[in-house]
Amino acid sequence: MNKAKRILTHYRLVNSLISAHSPSSAGSIHKQVTRLVHFSTFFSPDKIHTPIKPTSHNQRLFFSSKPESLLEIFSSNEWDKKLDKELEGSNLELTHETVMYVLKKLSKEPKKVSFFFKWAVEKNGFEPSSSIYSLVLRIYARKDFLKQFWVAIKEMKEKGCYIDEETYKTIYTTFRGSKMENEATALKHFYERLINENAMEDKVKEVVGVIKNAEWGERVEGELANMEINVSDNFVLRVLKELRGKGYPLKAFKIFKWVEENLNFKHNSVTYNGVLRVLCWEESIVEFWSVLEDMKNAGFELDLDTYIKISRQLQKNKMLVDAVKLYEHMMDSSFKPSITECNSLLRTLATHGSPNLDLVYRVVNKYEAGGNPFSKNIYDGIHRSLASLGKFDEAEEIVEAMKAAGYEPDNITYSQLVFGLCKFRRFEEASAVLDLMEEKGCAPDIKTWTILIKGHCAGYEVDKALLCFAKMVGKGFDADGELLDVLINGFLSQSRTKGAYTLLVQLVQKARLRPWQSTYKNLIQKLLMERKLEEAMDLLRLMKKQNYPPFAEPFVEYISKFGSVDDAHEFLMALSVKEYPAVSAYRHIFKSFFDNGRYSEAKDLLYKCPHHIRKHDAICALFGSAS
Repeated sequence: MNKAKRILTHYRLVNSLISAHSPSSAGSIHKQVTRLVHFSTFFSPDKIHTPIKPTSHNQRLFFSSKPESLLEIFSSNEWDKKLDKELEGSNLELTHETVMYVLKKLSKEPKKVSFFFKWAVEKNGFEPSSSIYSLVLRIYARKDFLKQFWVAIKEMKEKGCYIDEETYKTIYTTFRGSKMENEATALKHFYERLINENAMEDKVKEVVGVIKNAEWGERVEGELANMEINVSDNFVLRVLKELRGKGYPLKAFKIFKWVEENLNFKHNSVTYNGVLRVLCWEESIVEFWSVLEDMKNAGFELDLDTYIKISRQLQKNKMLVDAVKLYEHMMDSSFKPSITECNSLLRTLATHGSPNLDLVYRVVNKYEAGGNPFSKNIYDGIHRSLASLGKFDEAEEIVEAMKAAGYEPDNITYSQLVFGLCKFRRFEEASAVLDLMEEKGCAPDIKTWTILIKGHCAGYEVDKALLCFAKMVGKGFDADGELLDVLINGFLSQSRTKGAYTLLVQLVQKARLRPWQSTYKNLIQKLLMERKLEEAMDLLRLMKKQNYPPFAEPFVEYISKFGSVDDAHEFLMALSVKEYPAVSAYRHIFKSFFDNGRYSEAKDLLYKCPHHIRKHDAICALFGSAS
C-alpha cells in the first residue's frame, strides 16, 4: 500500500469511528489554534550555567586513594609503562567503597574494569567481597569478555565467595538474550553445583528458617545460640539476601544486630551495605537511617552500587522524601552519584501524581552545590515538574533560562509542556504547541504525538484524540504499538469496546501494525466480559498470526460457563498453528467443563476430538474420574 492510500485509509477509519459514536462530533482536523505559550526571562545572567569542559588527558595525574583520583587514572586512554610503575609504587589504600565506585563508573568499559580489578587484586592486595565479584561478573557478561568472566568466577569460588541469586538470574537472562545458550547452560550448571557443594548454604537455610518461622524473641535467639554458626561477611550477606522484600526487613535488622552482639562479629563496609539494601522499605525506614548513621560513625560509607539499588527501590516504593534525603547524603560523601542518577530522581519526582517542588529544588540545589553545571536534563527536570503542576508561567521562565544557557528546546521539552497542558484540559493550547514546534524547526516526533493523544484520551476526549491521530498520519507518521495501546485504552475508558476492536483490527490488517501483547490481552478480556466471543476469537487468531503465545485462560473460563460445544471446538482449533493443539489444552477445557457441572457438553466435545486425543491416557483418566 502506497503512502497516499495508507493515509486515506486512516482518515476513513477515524471518521467512521467518530461518526459511529457521535454524528455531531465531526470537525476540521486542520483547525488552527492561535493561543500559544510564550516564554519570558526567569534566571538572572549570573544564574546561567554552561556545560563543563572535559579534562585533558595531558594533565599530570596525581596519585591518591580518593575515588576521583583513581577513576581519573584508570579511565585514562593514554596509559604507558611509566605510569604503570609509578602506580605500582604508590601504595594506594583501597576500600570496598572505593573499588565499588571505580567499578561502577567504569562499568561501560570492561577493558578498563579488567585492568583496574587485576591491579587492585594482584598488585594492591585488595580482597574482593561477593558483592564486588557480583558487579564484576555483570560487567564481564558479554561475548568479548567471556574469558575474563570465567576467570573471575573461578577466583570467586576459590576465595569462598558466591554468586547471589539476583546476579545469577541477571547474567543468565543476559546470556539468553544475547543468544549465548552455551554460556547460559554452563552458568546454570555452575550455579547449581556451587549451591550443592557449599556447606554454608545449608547453615544459611537453617538460620533463615528459624528467623522466618517465628516472631523475633527469646525463643528465636535461643535457637540461634544453639547453632554452630561460623559467621563471616559472606554468611551475613547470604542471610540478609534471604530476608529481602516486604515482611522481613525488621527481622534482617534483628539478625544484623544479633550476630554483632552475640557472636562478637564486627560489621564492616560489606555487611553494612548489605543490610541497608534490605532495610529500604517503609516498615523499616527508621532502622535504615539508624544503621546508616552507625555506619558513618564506624568510618564506612555507602557504596555507589548499593546507593543506586536503594534509590531505585525507594523511588519504586514512592518513598520520595527518603530518596531525596539519601541523594543529599551521597552528594556529601566521597562517592557522588552521576548526573544520570540525578536525572532519574528528578524524573521520578516530576512524574509523581502531584510533584513536590520542594523535593525537586532540594535535589537541584544539592547537585549545584557540588560544583556541577546545569545540564539540559536538569533544566528539563525542573520544567517537567512545573508543567505537571500547571505552573506554566514558571515553566516558560525555565525554558528561557535554558535557552540563555545555550540549550534549545527539543522534543522532550515541548512534550513535557504538551503533557502538562493536557493534564489541565487545555487541549487547544496543547495542540498549538505542536504547530509551534514546526514553526521553530523542531518537528514533533511520534512520542510527542503520543503524549498529545494520550492526554486527550485521559481527559475522555477520545474523538478529539482520533482527530489528532488522523492529523499525525497525514504528516507521514505511522502508529506504533504504544500509540495503539493508548487509543485502545481511551476507547475502553468510555466503554466503547466495539470501537476499540474495529480500530485494532483495521490497523493490523491495513497498516500492518503489530499491537503489544498486553493490548491484545486487555481487549480480549473486555470483549469476553461483554459476551463478544466472536470478536475475541478474531483477536486470538490475529495473535497467532503475529506469533504471540496463545492467551487461553479467559476463553476457557468463558466457554466452560457460557459457550457451546462448537465454541469450544473452534477455540481449540484457533490455539495452535499445528493441525491440533497439545493434549494439555484439551484436558484444560474438559476439566473446566466438569468444574462447571457441564458433563454432557464435555462428552459431546470429546466426540468431536481426533482419535489420538480421545484415547490419550490423560483424557481417559479425566473422564474416568468424572464418571
